[in-house]
Amino acid sequence: MKAWARIPVEWWIAIAAGLLFLPGLGTVHLFDWDEINFAEIAREMLATGNWLQPQIGYVPFHEKPPLFMWLQALSMSAFGVNEFAARLPNAVAGIITLVALYRIGRRWQGGAFGLLWALAYVGSVLPHLYFRSGIIDPWFNLFIFLGFLAFIRMGDSPAAGTTSTGEKYRAALFAGLWLGLAVLTKGPVGILLPGMAAAVYWALNRFRLYVSIPRVLLMLAMLLAVPGLWFGIDAWRNGPEFITAFFWRQVAMLTTEDAGHGGFFGYHVVVLLIGCFPASVFALQEMVKRSTGPAADRPGGTASPDNQQPTTGNLRKWMLILFWVVLVLFSLVKTKIVHYSSLCYFPLTYLAALQLHRLWQGGAATLWSRVLLGGIGSLFAAVTLALPFLGKHPEWIAPLLANDPFAQGNLQAHVTWTGWEALAGVWMVVAVLFLGHRFFSRAQYRSGIVAVFGGTALFVTITLYYFINRIEGYSQRAAVEFFRQRQGEQCYVMTKDYKSYAQWFYSRVAPITDPRAHDQDWLLGGRVDRPVYVVCKVTSAQDVAAIPGLEELYRKNGFVFWVRRGGEGGHGAQGN
Repeated sequence: MKAWARIPVEWWIAIAAGLLFLPGLGTVHLFDWDEINFAEIAREMLATGNWLQPQIGYVPFHEKPPLFMWLQALSMSAFGVNEFAARLPNAVAGIITLVALYRIGRRWQGGAFGLLWALAYVGSVLPHLYFRSGIIDPWFNLFIFLGFLAFIRMGDSPAAGTTSTGEKYRAALFAGLWLGLAVLTKGPVGILLPGMAAAVYWALNRFRLYVSIPRVLLMLAMLLAVPGLWFGIDAWRNGPEFITAFFWRQVAMLTTEDAGHGGFFGYHVVVLLIGCFPASVFALQEMVKRSTGPAADRPGGTASPDNQQPTTGNLRKWMLILFWVVLVLFSLVKTKIVHYSSLCYFPLTYLAALQLHRLWQGGAATLWSRVLLGGIGSLFAAVTLALPFLGKHPEWIAPLLANDPFAQGNLQAHVTWTGWEALAGVWMVVAVLFLGHRFFSRAQYRSGIVAVFGGTALFVTITLYYFINRIEGYSQRAAVEFFRQRQGEQCYVMTKDYKSYAQWFYSRVAPITDPRAHDQDWLLGGRVDRPVYVVCKVTSAQDVAAIPGLEELYRKNGFVFWVRRGGEGGHGAQGN
């Protein structure tokens, strides 16, 4: 046997994931708000040495616990304060996730199913894309999902797959550990989502207990202990302010609509259908008509019912419950943000893998699913084929933005388009639309699955390579470059009439000791000892121009840059 054949499948998955997720992580600036927000918190942990309490602008940040920022700060300690270090934790999460999906799928339904599940995840647009980002959700969702599966295994339902009492108690410990880490990553919603899914299963089970009370108590004890250690130390050192403000912030996010983040009720349905292409097509097919045959009834398609593995049918029920709980909850929540429904990626790709496994074993694809696959694929191809030509002719778009001066200013950015960017669209046409259609129409489903999902994984990579830097060039680069120029300069930097975290991260603001540095009235009208740089959008330039003492420096790509010269005296903040 050749040496490479003896390498475990998990290692091949990890290598492939690393090749997909790691290259190019640091080639484009972080995006406002979330990416820069979390990276700045991590940077300030390094700058202050205070890793206990998250801060933004050196003011306590009450919206998120610190676990993800700890990971970023560790990465920055090793690789410097930069974009690569900020995004590296999620690339690592991607490698772990794909290996975990393979192992979980192999345990439940066999090695082929595990590979198909991992392929469905990495070969879908948004699930793949998030592992190349610097946002919290990849780790948060992974912790919740691992905790959710451990909760299933600690129970007495047919999906548990555990028979001994010891196994179930160990599963309870791990359920508490993973869910506790989820809470430490993003807060109480880490309990809310799996808790709601468990409650729905209980109701569908006619309110019969499917897990023993002692195991639940053990899980809860571990769950509380993990974030409780940090919560307790923080409350002891800083009082209850953070916990109280954090709680009410979560309530506000669930009951109010954040400015600029509203949307219609079906927003997340559209996000999942298009954003999770092509897995969404096969998951929809599974929802419409359940997979049948040996693969859907027994683990791996060949194992006997008494092999101590969970039955697929009951696991499928759990996955459907988790999917609908997340989708319905965030459809009802007034704030609509793309990543709110990202926990759905796990059950959605599981449902897709059931259909893929059926096709892999000789099933047949429905006509409507093939049409939908081609339709959504054509949409992606059309957009990526058209963008390079629109980029070369911004005057074609300008009339559509006549009522948005800021967007018109964005279009004035000097972004070079060569036409080669259309290769992403060409690849989608060749790999997914042509080869995928060819294989599926000839019932060569194994080749078709590899072409569609492997092709989409490479499509995401090619699209990011050609487009993400150019998109950033229009949206924020002018402001980011201005902030970068302030590094090392003794000055204050602020934005006016729009929210941003870029001024903190890219100006590398040093720890602040003078509270007046947070007082906008003092910065704009007080006696300051160093220049105050102000950045606004062109839409508010007239109002900002009315502020006495501000001198306009220049305008670029929808942003207007100002300075207020420092005067004699005063005690400025310790900043750049």
